[in-house]
Amino acid sequence: MYAFDYQRPATLADAARLAGAGAKLLAGGQTLLASMKLRLSSPETLADLGAIPELAGIRQDGDHIVIGAMTRHAQVATSQDLQGAIPALSELAAHIGDRQVRAMGTLGGSVANNDPSACYPSAVLGLDATVVTTKRMIAADDFFQGMFATALEDDELITAIRFPIPQRAAYMKFKQPASRFALIGVFVAQTASGVRVAVTGGGNGVFRHAGLEDALNKDFSSASAASVRIDASDLSSDLHGSAAYRANLIGVQTQRAVTKALRH
Repeated sequence: MYAFDYQRPATLADAARLAGAGAKLLAGGQTLLASMKLRLSSPETLADLGAIPELAGIRQDGDHIVIGAMTRHAQVATSQDLQGAIPALSELAAHIGDRQVRAMGTLGGSVANNDPSACYPSAVLGLDATVVTTKRMIAADDFFQGMFATALEDDELITAIRFPIPQRAAYMKFKQPASRFALIGVFVAQTASGVRVAVTGGGNGVFRHAGLEDALNKDFSSASAASVRIDASDLSSDLHGSAAYRANLIGVQTQRAVTKALRH
């Protein structure tokens, strides 16, 4: 490590002020601290959000579940309210990383970081959630803007995420065994306004698949998902899997997610 200034703001206003002055926000630290150790990130000031109580917690608000930005993965995984309302989201959280990561990592930190293989962004996009910040409310379709890029401004903090309760939903992840990130993850949600299919691990960031959504809106079945050709031309290719392999995984994981959703 190296010398840096550590701040622990007690209010959202103080945290936003520090962020606006250039401080790096520390949520769970599962990405930031590792990158600092490798000298990939070298902030002069860290602002630890752990002392702001209103940033954590899970509650139901009408037909939505509201989860605070500093809520840990382990809390999302074990919340009885969430298991009853959106079990797919609890199951997703239960398979992020390992036990240590789940004990420290946070929903808001993952979403703000927007790793192209992270699980939470697919749930936010697949469920058509709303990202609540210190300044505004941002629709999921407008929030994610590519690899590690979001609509957040420098002095803007995520305070909570509002998840609509779907008719049914499921998430299926084919994980890279070393990192436990998604080689491909597919979140499928059937809502009153239609089916949404969000894919993570396939490219520069989470994205919706229009072809799968169109097919599943006509017939919500694994056979319908299997009939869709997945174009590999815009998918990533690396030592873990080719673009063609990822395209096949998208189709397979969508079929499995639909089958799982129909069982709930």
